[in-house]
Order: sequence, then C-alpha cells, then structure tokens
Amino acid sequence: MSSSGNRKLMDHVQQVLRVKHYAISTEKTYCDWIRQYVKFHKMQDKSELSLQPELKVEQFLSYLAIQRNVAVSTQNQAMNALVFLYKQVLNSPLEHKVDAIRSTKERKIPVVLTQDEVKQVITLLEGVPQLFVKLLYGSGLRISEASRLRVQDIDYDYKQITVRSGKGNKDRVTTFSTQLMPQLKNHLLRVKLIHDEDLKAGFGSVYLPYALARKYPNADKQWGWQYVFPSRNIALDPRSGVQRRHHIDHSVINKAVKLVVTRLGIAKRVSAHTFRHSFATHLLQRGTDIRTIQALLGHSELETTMIYTHVLNQGGEGVISPLDDLDI
Repeated sequence: MSSSGNRKLMDHVQQVLRVKHYAISTEKTYCDWIRQYVKFHKMQDKSELSLQPELKVEQFLSYLAIQRNVAVSTQNQAMNALVFLYKQVLNSPLEHKVDAIRSTKERKIPVVLTQDEVKQVITLLEGVPQLFVKLLYGSGLRISEASRLRVQDIDYDYKQITVRSGKGNKDRVTTFSTQLMPQLKNHLLRVKLIHDEDLKAGFGSVYLPYALARKYPNADKQWGWQYVFPSRNIALDPRSGVQRRHHIDHSVINKAVKLVVTRLGIAKRVSAHTFRHSFATHLLQRGTDIRTIQALLGHSELETTMIYTHVLNQGGEGVISPLDDLDI
C-alpha cells in the first residue's frame, strides 16, 4: 500500500476509534497492529484488505505464534485489532472462522514482592510516586486506572474507590486504605491550587469521556472531574486539539520505582504493575476469598485471578524439599 494510501487508512482507523471513545492507549495499540498487518502482507492498495480477509488474518496470526512466539494475550490483542478493522472501519465483518495456529507460549507467573520489600520500596519513594505506588498496592489498581483516577471517584466515607471504564470498559469498586487518606487529602489540596491557577490562566479543562463534554458544557472545569494525578505541564490534547492538563505519564512512576529497586538491590524485575500483583497475592495470604479478589481486580475470568495461587506455592507445587527435614 502506498504511503499516502496507508496514511488515509490509518487516519480513518484513528477517526473511528475516537468516535467510539476508545482510550488513547488502545488507539495506539490497534493502529500499530493494523500497520504491522498491512506491512506483513505487503498490500499495495486498500482494496486488497477485502480479498480473502479470513485467510490473511489467519496467516498473520499464525506468523505471530510461530515466528515471533508471542504470548496468547498478545495474539488475542492483534486479533481484536483486526476484528475492529474489518467490522468497525471497513464495515465488512469477518464472516468465516479464523483458524489460525494459536500461540502456546504460557503465561508467566507474575513477579511479586514480599510485604517487607513493598515496605522498603515505598519508604524510599518520595512525593507523588510514593503516593501513587501506595494506591496501586493498597487498592490493586492498574497503573492506567490510577493515572486516570478522578477526584470524585474516591469515597472517603465508604473507604472505596470507583474505577471507571477499566479493562473491558467496565466499572468496578475496590478498597481504599484509611492509612492513605491524610496523605491523599494533602496531595489534593496542592492539586486544587494548581487547578485554580489553570482556571485563572484560561485553562483548567480536562478530557471528559463519551458525550459528557457536550451534555455538560462546564463539567470539564469542575473540581470533581479533575485528575488526582495531573501532569506537570499543560499540553495539546491529541483528540480535540485543546490545550489542557492531562494525567501523569506512566514513565514518571516506573522510573522512580526502578531507581529505588536498584538502590535496594532487589533482584526482581519490578515495575509499577508489580504492586498490583503483590496486592492480590498478599490478600490471598491473608485468607481473602479468590472471587472477592477477582472482583477487586476487575478480572472477567476467575482463571486470570487463579495465577496468584501459583505464586503462593513455595517451591515446586508447594512441596517442601526433603533436605529441609535433615538437621545438618
């Protein structure tokens, strides 16, 4: 496909994604998979997308499984992007079964920190990264969910946090640590001052999901809709072209975590997401019901949550080494 033709296709994909209010992260992911798909088949014209589409999709997904050895979730992500392309963008849904070779790369057991390691990391972190990580570990949030958290989503009285449009575009409620309340309230006092200054400077609006911006014209500047963790600078909104303050960039948190983990000499591959895994594992250790943890994490399938039971199996399948029985 010519560069101009490819650009037109991607512009169309991006337009449909934004009309349907997909997250920016999903937009980037889907666009990347569609570009790879077009490049893999060396398509020269948009019309080639409609020639034996099921076969083309099968070949691409099989390539991902065999040549690139991607994980099952990665292959599913690519499939979702292509289903979106044909159904939502080209208005030509895939009619026949896509019988691609499935990826057999097994899901890895997640990296989990001990409670002592969590305490060490949090103690060395400072400022916003520390508060952010406390929220990840205290409520089991994904980094994207914590960064998109709005002021009105925190309920101090019921000690809960409402996660809006989480993975799968689902809302859920999760626990909120009472220990975190004073620190978070002090943080929000500073955020409120920043918001007030933005309003005085002619800014202060925030991105609103779906059609709320049209339905409630002034809601984007109201305090309740502001991000709990706003970005340091005002920037151009890629959707609307409006100058506004977005939420904090994920890299800020991950860099802070990496520096502290390196300083502590913890020999584990730790990222911000590790604290969500640790939240689930430590709840299991405490005896919390697995289905309760599933609900708190927002997993659609219990099987996804069950991965944390493997973390608790110390040693192979939870078997104690016979050497430990010897008093030597």
